[in-house]
Amino acid sequence: MKQRWAVIVAGFFLFIGSLTFIIYHFSEESLVYDDEQEGLNKQIVIYFSHVVAENTPKGLAAQKFAELVEKKTNGRVKVEVFPNGSLYSDDEEIDALLRGDVQMIAPSFSKVTELIPEWQVLDLPFIFKDYHDVEKAFTGDVGKQLLAMLESKGIKGLALWSNGFKQMMSNRRLLIEPRDFYELRFRIMPSDIIKKQFQLLGSEPIAVPFDNVYSSLENHELDGQENTISNIYSKGFYRFQPYLTISNHGYLGYAVMVNKQFWDHLPKEIQKKITEAMKETTIWNLQQSKRQNEQQLAQLRKNHRIHIYELTNTDRKKWKSQFAPLYQEFEKEFGNHLLRQIQKEEGES
Repeated sequence: MKQRWAVIVAGFFLFIGSLTFIIYHFSEESLVYDDEQEGLNKQIVIYFSHVVAENTPKGLAAQKFAELVEKKTNGRVKVEVFPNGSLYSDDEEIDALLRGDVQMIAPSFSKVTELIPEWQVLDLPFIFKDYHDVEKAFTGDVGKQLLAMLESKGIKGLALWSNGFKQMMSNRRLLIEPRDFYELRFRIMPSDIIKKQFQLLGSEPIAVPFDNVYSSLENHELDGQENTISNIYSKGFYRFQPYLTISNHGYLGYAVMVNKQFWDHLPKEIQKKITEAMKETTIWNLQQSKRQNEQQLAQLRKNHRIHIYELTNTDRKKWKSQFAPLYQEFEKEFGNHLLRQIQKEEGES
């Protein structure tokens, strides 16, 4: 009797073992591995580091982008924005992106020139006449070509964002004639074109990270600097440099970029949603930057401690004549393709 029960129990466990093997075997054969499905239910977090204040065109655009991404992906993707250089300074953020320590940044064009010198075309003085020209370049063929150059550096370029036209400031005097710049110590962004621009004016260009500009001005280490009205206003630079020249001589923009390896591992549908959010944000940013700079200039005009001068057409011709060698040097080194394309689009507008 005991032997019969032992046989029955052994048969039962043999049956269960065989059934488990068959189910497992056929299940394994029927599944096709898809790395895009791995972790499908997990939230994707994107660290977005930038160095300006939250209430600037870039700061506001970063926040709007984060909101759109969360909405379009139903919360699947969360963009965490770190403003004011709280995560990385502008000297550190590109390296951090390439290492994968942060997934997204939006450095100024001048910072990108350290990777791709051809981007200096955007630092040429008076390259854009107005915001309409800027929009055509940023969203058209020129922008696409510039962003495509980032691929070889391990970076996916998503968009070009706008801050606004740059103006001149000083703690010495109003800067009207090129000779007014002589022997002034000027803060610049790291760009060969910008450095040579101030050398042509007889100034001493000094590269200073953006997050150190305020303290440098406060400590009287600089005689002048160029910046957009939104940065001048939001960072309070006018407290130390009361002479403001509305020159619109240069343009401050940003390249919104993602670590390419991170981007390539995102599911295609997620890439599509992020791209949609970026396109909407870029259009909004171009409009917002213009509006914000105009509104904050109106506020600065109300401050009687600030002396404001706006270049006349005659003044502008003198400045352009002083900067002419920069165009010749750029064409000699990089050719005239990008430069001519920008000028052609401006002529068609």
